[in-house]
Amino acid sequence: MNTHLVITALGNDKPGIVNKLSKAILEHGGNITESRMMALSGEFAMMLLVAGEEDCIADINSKLNDIGDNLGLTIVAKATTLKEPEQKRLPYHVTVVSMDHPGIVHDISDFLSSRNLNIEEVETKTYPAAHTGTPMFSLDMIISIPTDSSIRTLRDEFLVFCDDLNLDASLESKR
Repeated sequence: MNTHLVITALGNDKPGIVNKLSKAILEHGGNITESRMMALSGEFAMMLLVAGEEDCIADINSKLNDIGDNLGLTIVAKATTLKEPEQKRLPYHVTVVSMDHPGIVHDISDFLSSRNLNIEEVETKTYPAAHTGTPMFSLDMIISIPTDSSIRTLRDEFLVFCDDLNLDASLESKR
C-alpha cells in the first residue's frame, strides 16, 4: 500500500535542482505523483507529493535533511493521506486582472471562504502594463464549488464584488 509525503523545498535558483532532488527521491524508491515548481526572484520553490511503500517514505523522510544540505535547499516534509472529498464539488476557473495594489489576494480569498468555496490552486504575478509601465496584477485560480450551490448567484455576486474593487474578473467552469 502506498503512503504519501508532501515535501516543500526552497533554495537559490540554479540549474539542476529539480534533477538532483527527483533523482534522490527515485533512488530511495519514491515516486513524485504531483508537483508545483517555480522560480521566484532568485529563489526556486518546489512542492511535491511523493508516493511509495511505507518503508520507502520513512527512508526518504529520514534523509531529507542530508538531501537538503547537499543541494542547498531548506526542506520541510509532512506525511499525509490522500483526501477523500467530503461532498461533490465542481471545479471553476477564476481570473482577475487589475492595477496592482495591496490586499487583492486577501479580498478575493475572503470572499471565497465566506461562501465555503475551496481554493485548489492559485497563481499570481505582477508585471508592467504595455506602453505605460503601470504595475499590473493578475490572478489565476481554480476553486471548487459545492454542487448544490447556485452558480449563477455566485457568479453575479463575485462580479459585483470585483467591480466594486475595480477588478476585471471572470468565473467560468473549468470543463
